[in-house]
Amino acid sequence: MTPRHRPELPPLDGAFAAIDFETADHGADSACAIGIVRVEGLRIVAREKLLIRPPRSRILFTWVHGITWNMVKDSPSFADAWPRLTPLLDGVTFLAAHNAPFDGKVLATCCEVGGHSVPALPFVCTVQLARRHWGLKPNDLASVCRRLGIGLIHHDPLSDAEACARIIIAAAQPVKTAEAGILGQPAKP
Repeated sequence: MTPRHRPELPPLDGAFAAIDFETADHGADSACAIGIVRVEGLRIVAREKLLIRPPRSRILFTWVHGITWNMVKDSPSFADAWPRLTPLLDGVTFLAAHNAPFDGKVLATCCEVGGHSVPALPFVCTVQLARRHWGLKPNDLASVCRRLGIGLIHHDPLSDAEACARIIIAAAQPVKTAEAGILGQPAKP
């Protein structure tokens, strides 16, 4: 089951979690790192980052995220790591990711391959949110973070997940700055 994706911002009266995966290769089953940030009441309350041993030892995307086989060869597989992370999702109403179709597919595939249930939670895509809420272009994670003043160590899964959470939080709270007309208000249709 592939998670549902929603570009709009759902009610934020409960908890949500932001998630980011780094992958070893083109396979959706090749997660080699995961970051999850839990938000309650628009405050970050928990963070977790894990290196994951992917199913194949050839890591093609070291040039992107810096993760090598030697770094992950003794790490748990996704199947073994996921139960440690699921408490972060208890009671959340949605998951958020920057480019949610990618992270949703990796999550669904890794859960299915690892013998775990796919979380029955909708995804909010912060790429689409940044485009629709503020009219931001380009809307890659680094550009959105730069515009919103959010710190980022790009392709570190915990930093990416936290940045995603902070984008959701920023969208929920109008920004009071000189750029409030641009960043603090939803874009005009």
